[in-house]
Amino acid sequence: MTAAADLPPAHEPVIRAIAMPADTNPSGDVFGGWLMAQMDLAAGNLAARTARGRASTIAVDGMTFHKPVKVGDEVSFYADLVRTGRSSMQIHVEAWRRDRYSTDFIKVTDATFTFVALDAEGRPRPVYG
Repeated sequence: MTAAADLPPAHEPVIRAIAMPADTNPSGDVFGGWLMAQMDLAAGNLAARTARGRASTIAVDGMTFHKPVKVGDEVSFYADLVRTGRSSMQIHVEAWRRDRYSTDFIKVTDATFTFVALDAEGRPRPVYG
């Protein structure tokens, strides 16, 4: 039996991406920066919906790479709102890979992103305002 920790979150991913050859280092593994950029996109999507407008990344905490991602892998990015402040949001993102010929998912990394809701002039504003 598979433990719950060995499965991706039950909700739909915010985004999915296919790792391509241009996203790899000389060893054929996907660059950590590519994964981080995709995670930032996923977190930013949730931040914009939550803030109902513009939001900007101000911090990323606790990123550890557990497993490599290979060319052709489908990577699913799951985002969950952890906390909101007056103008800030903490969003936890998990990245799970699936080999294109398999149905098994493997968690590759996760991190918590902090965003700030911004007004039209780029100044912090209330998340729900």
